[in-house]
Amino acid sequence: MLLVGGGWWAWREIISQGENSKPIRYVKIEGAFQYIGKDRLKQVLTPQMKRGYYHADMDAIHRAIKALPLVDKVDVKRVWPDAVAIKITEQKPIVRWGRNALLNKQGEVLIPDNIDDFKNLPLITGPEGQEKKLLEIMKGVYIVLKDKSMQLAEFHVNERRAWRIKLASGLEMQLGRKAPLENMQRFLKTMDLLGTERVALMASVDTRYPNGFAVTWKPETPEIDWKAIADGDKDIDGSVAPSADNPEKRT
Repeated sequence: MLLVGGGWWAWREIISQGENSKPIRYVKIEGAFQYIGKDRLKQVLTPQMKRGYYHADMDAIHRAIKALPLVDKVDVKRVWPDAVAIKITEQKPIVRWGRNALLNKQGEVLIPDNIDDFKNLPLITGPEGQEKKLLEIMKGVYIVLKDKSMQLAEFHVNERRAWRIKLASGLEMQLGRKAPLENMQRFLKTMDLLGTERVALMASVDTRYPNGFAVTWKPETPEIDWKAIADGDKDIDGSVAPSADNPEKRT
C-alpha cells in the first residue's frame, strides 16, 4: 500500500523474491503528488527493491525517480532494519510552452507524459531559447488584463517578435511588434467608454494602428451608435468611422 503524502508501502512480493537474506519489506514515500502515479513509481523502484536491503543501489533509485517527468527533487535513504525512505518534490508547471512542453515559474522547460492533462494552463508560444523572457512578459500582460477583469489564455510571439494574445473569452488581440504593450494599454483605456457588454461582442482587435484600432465583431452584433459613444467622452483619442454592413470598423 502506498499512501500519497507519506506512508509505508508494504513490499510483500519482494520478500519471497529477494536475492538477499535481508529483503526490503517497506518503502516509505513522502510527497504531495499530483502528477506522479503509484504504478509508475512501483515500476521504476522494483528492480532495485528486489536486490534486497544491502544491495539496493540508492543512487540508482535516485536517478530513476529523478528521470520521471515533472520530478523536481528526490531524497533516498536506507532505514534500518528493512526499509527505504524516499522523499519526492514535484515540479509546479504554470504555463504550457508550445505544443508539448510546460514551463515552471523559473522558466525551465518541462516535458510531461501527456500535455492534454494541462489544457487548463495558459499557453505561450515563441522563439526557442526565449522561454524565461517571454514568461516574464506574459506575467506582466496577465496582471494588466486581470486589473480589467480579463483572463489571459494565450500569448504568442512570432519570429518577427510580433505579439498576439487570446483571452479566455475568445477575444483575440493583434498587438504587433512595435510598442505592443502600449498598443494593448491604448485599447484597454477605451473599455470604460465602450462597456463590458460591447467588448464581449468583439471577435478580434487589431491595435497595429498609430492612433487607434480595428475591431471585428461577432456575427449578428447589433449596430452601435458610435457617434453617441464618442460624444460621451472627448478624452478618447481618435475618430470613428462606422459602417452598418462592414463588420470591421476602425476606432
